[in-house]
Amino acid sequence: MKLLASIPLYFNRLKWIESIFATITFALMVLLPFAEVFTRIFGILSIPASQVIVQHLTLWIGFIGAVLATRKNKLLALTQRSLFSTEAKFHIGRYTAKLITFLVLISLAWGSWELVKVEIEYPMDIAPNIPRWVAMLIMPIGFALMSLLIFIKSYSNKYYRLSFLLIAFLFSFTTVLEVISNFLPSIYAGSFFIAVSLIFGAPIFVGLGGLSIILFWADFTPLSAISAEAYRIVVSPTLPTIPLFTMAGYFLAESKASKRLIIIFQELFGWIPGGTPIIIILLCGFFTALTGGSGVTILALGGLLLPMLLKEGYSKSFSLGLLTVSGSIGLLFPPSLPAIIYGVTAGVSVKKVFIAGLLPGLLLIILISSWALYQGKINKITLNRFSPNKALNACNQGKWELLLPVLILYGVFGGFATLVETAAITVLYVFLIEVFIYKDISINNIPKVVVDCTSLIGGVLIILGVAMGLTSYLVDAQIPMELLSWVKTTINNKYTFLLLLNIFLLAVGCLMDIFSAIIVIVPLITPLGIYFGIDPVHLAIIFIANLELGFLTPPVGMNLFLSAYRFNEPMPKIYKATLPFFLIKLLAVGLITYIPILTLGLFNF
Repeated sequence: MKLLASIPLYFNRLKWIESIFATITFALMVLLPFAEVFTRIFGILSIPASQVIVQHLTLWIGFIGAVLATRKNKLLALTQRSLFSTEAKFHIGRYTAKLITFLVLISLAWGSWELVKVEIEYPMDIAPNIPRWVAMLIMPIGFALMSLLIFIKSYSNKYYRLSFLLIAFLFSFTTVLEVISNFLPSIYAGSFFIAVSLIFGAPIFVGLGGLSIILFWADFTPLSAISAEAYRIVVSPTLPTIPLFTMAGYFLAESKASKRLIIIFQELFGWIPGGTPIIIILLCGFFTALTGGSGVTILALGGLLLPMLLKEGYSKSFSLGLLTVSGSIGLLFPPSLPAIIYGVTAGVSVKKVFIAGLLPGLLLIILISSWALYQGKINKITLNRFSPNKALNACNQGKWELLLPVLILYGVFGGFATLVETAAITVLYVFLIEVFIYKDISINNIPKVVVDCTSLIGGVLIILGVAMGLTSYLVDAQIPMELLSWVKTTINNKYTFLLLLNIFLLAVGCLMDIFSAIIVIVPLITPLGIYFGIDPVHLAIIFIANLELGFLTPPVGMNLFLSAYRFNEPMPKIYKATLPFFLIKLLAVGLITYIPILTLGLFNF
């Protein structure tokens, strides 16, 4: 009992180690790709296997981040109430959620260790003198630390916590599992308990990972297969861009970049009746493109932008709706993280997806800006007089941030650097201008920014990893082929298929986060799209645009909940505020879906 009581004390002392590991890992992820560009330009020998090392550092930053997110109660869930808070009272739903989370993590830790043991027995180097099992070791360690955190933070009552260990011990015996499965159908019973746990606050990855565990166990497949798939997706060549671009976004959000950009846009567009809303659309889209989540944009910038709109005379309903919707537009523009994940999952060129998203993204901006212009006129908003001198001065003040989109676009489309190298250069550029030129961020504050960013990344990558295990099972079970056969016999019209696809993806966007939706759903719809002759790049934009809309779909759109939380407003008020924007985006999604030239037109030039 004394040992149990001392665990939290010793575990809290690991905080600074986690922070140091996260900072060092990120530094290496930035410097190695930058060094590759430098050595290539000057014809110097490059670092051996640096690209592969960066890919495996993504694995490390993902699991370090997942541990940090667990500690900070920031793992993505369907509910706002944190599951990982120490409670004294017993509640059957909360107990189930905590127990299932603990059991899933223990199972994933065990499966990961089994994978590592195989790698130790049959070693393979990822770089000179660096065996692959060393990089993989973070997986069982990460899952084990997360399970230990869940154990510590579950209940103040030691007997409740001991019950977790007892149940986990009983479940470790195959005989016990077989006896239970004789009374309860394992898949249905397990799915029921997982669903209950999600309702009462279990993280999304627990639902995906738990379902994968049940399906693999029922199919007599080793749990190490889940970890193997998680490893495969996380160390894919393009995935390091996710933590890198996200870190750039966090440095910008922590600095005064948003204020400088607001002043620039105000001086440039403030004379237009809907100038300020247009500014907000562009600003939120920019931050979402870098951070990968419109929800992050709402939480980070909402408090700054809402008073600005209200001060100018816009109605609160319009202002709330605009801030709720604006961030999601950025998911169609480079360096959109969902676009990157889609490309990796579907085997489609990420560069082509970026190009394809430009016109649809511009269409969304035009449609929403038009509504903003109309609102500016009917609200008789006082216009700012355009002053060339003030505009030039504002642009001069924020010139370094204005160069950032140019740098990203040139890196992505210019051909002088890979996508990962572009992301690394972006992080280094933002770091230098915000820390040393503008001096908005102190050196002492950098570890905090890194930890916050790593927590978000960990929450995303852990979902991607376990979701890939579920996807692997679906593919092995021939689910996509069976679905294709059913569609062939049921739907004989391309446009009917697209309509049903829109409805389906709208529902998916309501119920799932965009990252897990891509991993799980894309392998199912890709063969269907090929069968109906839909261009894979066009399908990618349809998918992302629909999921954007799903974030705003009542009653369970994720951005609706985040907006209500950020602005402390009741959900019905948020529903009403976003309705006009929902209809505008619905129109845009229809145009994107049924007019392929909007997506593919730029490829003709």
